Amino acid sequence: MTCSKTPTLTTLVTGANAAERERAIATALDPGLNTALILEGLPSSAMLLANTPRLHVSRIAPGCLCCTGNLVMRVTLNRILRQTPQRLYIGLATSEHLERIRHFLSQSPYGNLLQLTKDLRT
Repeated sequence: MTCSKTPTLTTLVTGANAAERERAIATALDPGLNTALILEGLPSSAMLLANTPRLHVSRIAPGCLCCTGNLVMRVTLNRILRQTPQRLYIGLATSEHLERIRHFLSQSPYGNLLQLTKDLRT
């Protein structure tokens, strides 16, 4: 996997529903950075975030990412990291297994590629 030497700043986003998580990410975005999003679930209203030259949005079906063996997360994350984003937000449908997901992201190979930041909770 190709990656930058600087770890990608990565924030886990949790909250009551997909629309709230998406709004929180939209507020936190720095338009000057190449940013990638992995959004679990679809908002019940209009989607706020879409692909632009500096924003890559990946949407995945809701389902516990750690309980499903992280396969969807691994594939999506590997594709994103090949594009060497400066910033990554991962919107999670539930915070039930947040610590397991943080642990997964801090292990090899992702531990060297990502710098986990404080969670964003809506």
